[in-house]
Amino acid sequence: MTTTLSAPPAPSLPTAATSSSAPPRFRDLRHSLVLAKRNLIKTMRTPEQLIDVTLQPIIFLLLFTYVFGGAIAGGSTHHYLQFLLPGLLGQQVALGSISLGQNLNADIEKGIFDRFRSLPIARSAPLVGAVLADLLRYVLLCAIFIGFGYVIGFRITTDPLAALAALGLVLAFALCFCWVSVFVGMIVRTSGSVQGIMFLLVLPLSFGSNTFVATSTMPGWLQAFVKVNPISHLVGSVRGLLVGGPVAHNLAWTAGWMVGLVVVFVPLALRAYRRKA
Repeated sequence: MTTTLSAPPAPSLPTAATSSSAPPRFRDLRHSLVLAKRNLIKTMRTPEQLIDVTLQPIIFLLLFTYVFGGAIAGGSTHHYLQFLLPGLLGQQVALGSISLGQNLNADIEKGIFDRFRSLPIARSAPLVGAVLADLLRYVLLCAIFIGFGYVIGFRITTDPLAALAALGLVLAFALCFCWVSVFVGMIVRTSGSVQGIMFLLVLPLSFGSNTFVATSTMPGWLQAFVKVNPISHLVGSVRGLLVGGPVAHNLAWTAGWMVGLVVVFVPLALRAYRRKA
């Protein structure tokens, strides 16, 4: 009598029901991280997208330090560099956020978000993933500023813990502020329009602040704007943590602005995304 050996059962593939058994928040975070990885791969394949956070900081440091520093700081470019670099960190995270809205708008124009909409993922995952991937740009920005700043004479005069707190604050503010760019990217029709609108928003904030000169040197009406400007409070906090000075007041204002940016612009961006994508 012959016996027939039965084949072992084929391994079962994970189904949508299986994946949906994970807690919703964990599942949404996983989807966002996967899309963040997708954006990082895209950035690595087109490194020219990083020019605004690699070469631009170097150019800004050189131009403002050696062209304007002597006149502003009475001939001492080193003294002005100590004042300028923390300010440029705050300005550049605002300018660096512009490309995020442009890239998201371009992806929508190309129909990439139509594919995302057909997948069983959280509706917010493409936006959150793009914001998380943008963190790499801000880390590079901070590294370039501090590294090149040290080459031309900048020195941190506080302690390593305060310096790490300053960089952490810059990154946290960048992740909050970039939702403004995400929102603009969702409501305009072309990626070029994103750049134009964001420049109109960012330039008054960055130049109408204490980034380049002390607030006390400005006319009274401008001082009133500077004192409530979120970039001014971020710069004041970072400057105090890196080279010394008062921190608590500016830090409290910065935290309040960060909460406000998230509370206002995250829902607006998600609502605009649902309408557009």
